[in-house]
Amino acid sequence: MVYLSLLALGALDAAGYSVIAPVVPAIADETGAGPGVVGALVATFAVGMALGFVLGGQGVQRRHASFVLGASIALMAVGSLGFVLGDGHLAAYFAARLIMGIGSGGLWIGVTFATLERFRGHEYERLTGVLAAYSVGGIAGAGLGAVGGIRGPFLLYCGLTVAAAGAVRLLGKPQERAVFRSDRTALRTPAFLLSCAGILLVALALGTIEGPLPLHFSTLLSQREISALYVGIAVLVGTSAALTGRFPPRPALAVATVLIVVGITIAGLGDSVPVWLAGGAIAGLGFGIGESGSLGILLETIGTERMVLAMVVWSQLWAVGYLAGPAAGGGIAEAFGFGAIGLVPLTAALLVVAAFAAGLRRASFGPPGLP
Repeated sequence: MVYLSLLALGALDAAGYSVIAPVVPAIADETGAGPGVVGALVATFAVGMALGFVLGGQGVQRRHASFVLGASIALMAVGSLGFVLGDGHLAAYFAARLIMGIGSGGLWIGVTFATLERFRGHEYERLTGVLAAYSVGGIAGAGLGAVGGIRGPFLLYCGLTVAAAGAVRLLGKPQERAVFRSDRTALRTPAFLLSCAGILLVALALGTIEGPLPLHFSTLLSQREISALYVGIAVLVGTSAALTGRFPPRPALAVATVLIVVGITIAGLGDSVPVWLAGGAIAGLGFGIGESGSLGILLETIGTERMVLAMVVWSQLWAVGYLAGPAAGGGIAEAFGFGAIGLVPLTAALLVVAAFAAGLRRASFGPPGLP
C-alpha cells in the first residue's frame, strides 16, 4: 500500500501540469491570448517548480518526505482553485499556475525521497515505476480536459488533491529516518552532465508539445479530441518509461534523443490528423525512454545517500526546459509557423550529443575511476 500511495501521488503531480494542455484553446478564446502569451502561461508552472524543488530539498533534509508531500498537495489545491475562480483574468491564471508549480516541485522531491527512504536497493526499479505513474497522471490530467471549458477540469483536479491527502496520511513517517546529504563534486562528472542534458531535452520537448502545439492541433480537433490525443501520448510515455528500466540507461537516452526530435518535427510540420497522431506517438515514446534513461544515469553516477543537491539541480533543469519549451516554441510558431517548431528539441539534442562526446573523451583520455 505504501508504494501504491507513492504512485498515486506521482500521478497527481503529473495531472497538475498536463491538465492545462487541452484547456489551452479555451484560455486563448476567453482571454484573446496568442501562442506567445499562452506559452508563457504554461511555462510559469516551471518557474514555480524550480522554487518548489529547492524548498522540497530543504524539507527532506530538515524534516522528512511526508512533511514535504503534505505541504505540496495543499499548494496544488490552492493553485487549481485559482483557475476555477479566475473568471477570465490572465493575471489570476498566471498566479495560479505559479502556485501549482511550487507545489509540483515539492511533490516530485517528496515522492522521490519517500521512495528512496522505503525501498533501498531497488531504487531504479521503483523510480521508473514512479515515472510510469507520472504518465498515468498525464492521462488523467489530459482526460480532465474532456469536461470542457476552464473551470471544470481544474475543479475536478482540486477534488483529486483533497483525496490525495489520505495517501499522505497512509505513508506517515518512515520507521527509520534516512539521512540524505549533498555532494557538490558529483555535479562535475561527465555522467551527471549527460543526465542533465537528457532531462533538459525531455522537458523542452514536453513543454513544446503541451504549450503551443495544442493551438496547431485545434485547427482540426475539438478540445475533447485534443484531450484524447494527449491521453494516447501519455499511455506511450508511461509504457516506455516502465520498460526502459530493464535496459542500460545510456543507449536508452541515445534512442530517446532521436525519437523526440523526429516526433516533435513531424507534429509541427503536419497539417492532418494522421500525421499528428504519428508525431505524437513517436515523441511520446521518446519522452518515456528519455526520462528513465536520464534518471538511470543519475542514480548510477551519484547513488542515493548523497544525491539531494544533484536531484534538485537535475529537477531544476527539467523546470528550465519546461519553462523554455513553451516560450521558445510559442515564439518560433508566431515568427516562422508551426513547421519550424522542431528547432526547439533539435537545439537541446545537440547538447545531449555534446555530453555523450565529452563522456567518451573522458573515458578515453581521463584518469581511471571517473564515472
